[in-house]
Amino acid sequence: MDLLAGLFSRNRAWAAAHVAADPDFFSRLCDIQRPELLWIGCSDSRVPANEIVGLAPGELFVHRNVANVFPPGDPNATAVLDFAIRSLGVRHVIVCGHYRCGGVRAALQGSLDGPVGSWLGPVHRVAEEHADDLPPTKPFERRWDKLCELNVAAQVRNVAATEAVRAAWAAGAPLALHGWIYDLRDGLLRDLGLTTDSEQPTPPGA
Repeated sequence: MDLLAGLFSRNRAWAAAHVAADPDFFSRLCDIQRPELLWIGCSDSRVPANEIVGLAPGELFVHRNVANVFPPGDPNATAVLDFAIRSLGVRHVIVCGHYRCGGVRAALQGSLDGPVGSWLGPVHRVAEEHADDLPPTKPFERRWDKLCELNVAAQVRNVAATEAVRAAWAAGAPLALHGWIYDLRDGLLRDLGLTTDSEQPTPPGA
C-alpha cells in the first residue's frame, strides 16, 4: 500500500507544479483534445511515448500493447485508429517499436503460450516470413534487433490496409504513416524509412 500511496502523493505534486507554472493548464486540457499525432507503440515501461519525444499531455494520442502489434481484426487497435483519424483529425500515425523488446524476443525464440503467445503470433509469422534475414548463423542480438525492425514494417503495412486509413487517403486527407524504432541503449529514435502518405505500397522491410 505504501507504493500506491506514493503514487497519489506524486500525482498531487505533479498537478500542483503544473498549476503553479500555468494556472490554466488543466482547464485548457478539458476544453479540447486536438493532437496531430497518433503513436502506436509497445507497452514496455521503459518506452514512455510522450516523454521520449518531449510532448506534453494533449499533444500525442497513444495506443500501446505488447510488441506494438496492430492486428487488422483487433477491435481495440482499429477503434483507436478510427477515432484518431475521423474524430481527432490526426495527420501522422507513428508505429514505434524498440530494440530489446521482450515480446519480439519471445516470438523469435518461439516461446509462445497463453494469451501473450496468441497475441505475439503475428510477430512470429513475421520471423518465419523473413527467415532469410534472420539466419541462425547470425548472433542472436543482431537477429533480435532485425526482427524488431521487421515487426515495425509489418505493422505499418497493417495500418495502411485499414478502412480508416484508405478512406482518409481516398478523401484527400493529409495523413502520413511512419515506422520508427527506439533504442533503449542510447534513448534515441530512428526513422526506418517506411513513411507513406498515399495508397502506394509501403516498403516491405526496414
